[in-house]
Amino acid sequence: MAKNKIDLNGRIAVVTGGAQGFGRAITERFVESGAKVAIWDFDHALAEKTAKEIGNAVSPFKVDVSDAAAVEATRDATLKAFGRIDILVNNAGIAGINKTVWDTDLDEWRRVLRINLDGPFICCRAIVPTMIGQKYGRIVNIASIAGKEGNPNAAHYSASKAGLIALTKSLGKELAAHDIMVNAVTPAAAKTAIFDQLTQQHIDFMLSKIPKNRFVLVEELAAMVAWLSSEDCSFSTGAVFDISGGRATY
Repeated sequence: MAKNKIDLNGRIAVVTGGAQGFGRAITERFVESGAKVAIWDFDHALAEKTAKEIGNAVSPFKVDVSDAAAVEATRDATLKAFGRIDILVNNAGIAGINKTVWDTDLDEWRRVLRINLDGPFICCRAIVPTMIGQKYGRIVNIASIAGKEGNPNAAHYSASKAGLIALTKSLGKELAAHDIMVNAVTPAAAKTAIFDQLTQQHIDFMLSKIPKNRFVLVEELAAMVAWLSSEDCSFSTGAVFDISGGRATY
């Protein structure tokens, strides 16, 4: 797809779950736009492979985003390596097992919420003070259309993404007096590795709800995130940007 020029020259970005899927596409777009990227990923081997394939502007860091101490240590290591953090993209997430609410195990519920919602909260809490100190920052949270509408047999995932939308709105208001924009995107599903966690029935359901009759491309999502991470995005904060192929009604 054709790409407009986004200026991220000299910026330092953290992309959680950046080794594959949306995260990799965002990392690639950031590098093309002049940024350097720290991939924070639980799968360090895959993160190293991705970094090597993209080039010297990418550095991999192993971290569990749901572990506050690990996130703080990785933040410190990232600051030591790059000197600053201008952009945070909270992308790391899991789909969980497709079951009804009454058949969902409590541990499974908590596992999805811990990564998808606790993770972004922990990362924001760790990095925001640095952004305040440097008087600049851009935060983009990768939510989902499921957070707006709720998908059947995916209550844990839907609830985690709805919570992430609310976190975005709250943090955006808290940082409105600073040059730190906080926004969320709500993509429809894309054909990424997360599909491996879903039943074919659930995949078919998601596709049936999209008026454009296709899944979003990771490059399309990355393009939106790149703009939200740029200086051009200077007055939109605490907002939700839809990229659902016409599925969303608000």
